[in-house]
Amino acid sequence: MGSALTAVAGLVLDGGARRATKYLSEKLVVKATIHCRARRGASLVLTVGRPNYAERQFIKACKAAGESFPVKKPQIQWPKKPKR
Repeated sequence: MGSALTAVAGLVLDGGARRATKYLSEKLVVKATIHCRARRGASLVLTVGRPNYAERQFIKACKAAGESFPVKKPQIQWPKKPKR
């Protein structure tokens, strides 16, 4: 689990992603999220535990496609593009 934590934290801190999620099993996920607030700096939130609703839907789709656990590639969510 330690390598999964460093992998998702590295994607968020060095890769520029907003959220990275690694699926270790059907009931265990590791997630890193960065919260950026104007004038307050940034904070990194690491979450280890049960999947939320959207993650459970992804797990269900992976099982339907025949994907084995742990899922090899972490799921990455990029920051939204600023409006003009």
